Amino acid sequence: MPAPPPTHLDDAQIERLAELLEQRAVPFKGFNLEALDGFLSALVVSPVEVPQGEWEPTVWGGKPPRWDNAEDAAQVQHLLMGHWNMCAARVRHGDDSLPDHLAPLLWLPEDPELTGEEALHEDELDVGHDWALGFFTAVMLREQAWDQWLDDNDWIEEIFDRLDRLASGEAINPDDPTAPATPVGYEERLSIVASLPGMLADLNHHRVEALTPRTPIRRDAAAGRNEPCPCGSGRKFKKCCGAN
Repeated sequence: MPAPPPTHLDDAQIERLAELLEQRAVPFKGFNLEALDGFLSALVVSPVEVPQGEWEPTVWGGKPPRWDNAEDAAQVQHLLMGHWNMCAARVRHGDDSLPDHLAPLLWLPEDPELTGEEALHEDELDVGHDWALGFFTAVMLREQAWDQWLDDNDWIEEIFDRLDRLASGEAINPDDPTAPATPVGYEERLSIVASLPGMLADLNHHRVEALTPRTPIRRDAAAGRNEPCPCGSGRKFKKCCGAN
């Protein structure tokens, strides 16, 4: 029996998965590691479940690769489901309680304060862009269900607006959507990235609440007209509370 996937990926497993994606997914317009992290994060909080057989081809650009042997294929599944487990565990935490090993997998520049010839280019400060694109790609797999959530919950729309800033690099003026969009700076990107665990936790809490069956309130059957009144008066129901 194959070993169950890990509850989270360690550094070596993350590096191996990133390498596989760069070799077998990115050249075919599939995901890099950051986009996969956003994609799986959206799937685990989705209002409607998406089977792996439906979402996995998207990871690889539309069609899963042919692996050299069954052992390689099993390793890939082991890594993918370990990443899924990590994302699922992440959304059960908030900003303050998130362990380091469950942190979102995003690229961050080592020193954005460099100047002169070593200055970082604008595209190198595109923090969170791929993560947000991966998230929205998953949303499109169940667009109607997400739209219903957005229609019913303004706070979810606010989350989507923040993620859209990461994806587009622009902020739309809510008071005047026709006004020119404002570029999203590095500091704002960092602020949104830092809030990802909390936003995911909120979405997961909403998902759990929406899926939790509600037990209907059952009212006691009315007493028969000749039975003792349930108010405890000792009189017959028809002569007491049932007289009205």
